[in-house]
Amino acid sequence: MNRNKPISVKIATTKVIKALEVKLAQVKADYTNQDELEAKYQKEIEVWRKSVSKYAVAQITKAENIRTNYRAWNKTLNVDFDLVCDEADFPKEPTRSYDQIHSHTYNEMKNELENAIRILKMTDEEVVSTSTYNAIARYL
Repeated sequence: MNRNKPISVKIATTKVIKALEVKLAQVKADYTNQDELEAKYQKEIEVWRKSVSKYAVAQITKAENIRTNYRAWNKTLNVDFDLVCDEADFPKEPTRSYDQIHSHTYNEMKNELENAIRILKMTDEEVVSTSTYNAIARYL
């Protein structure tokens, strides 16, 4: 079986336009909701950090390699220690439930999608060529 054989399909232009419009709406919504989701994630991280602190203080008797640093100029004490943790008891760190989209990436994606939709709407062709489809396939 030859694995390098190109795929040749004919896809209706209207279907491709519709799929690109759906993707554009999704990209816009994801970017708009990103700040809200990031704020929620940061709150979860703060709760997790507090639970890790509580876990570490409760396990302080098992601490190894304790290091201290007292700063007299601002009267602060830094205590650093190593602790072998039981994964079953250790608090689970939250993860982002979304992909972060930076503004330059968002603008690039949005512009490319809008340009592709605009160009495809101007064509009289009923099907999209393979080269055109390959250029926009990463968004579909």
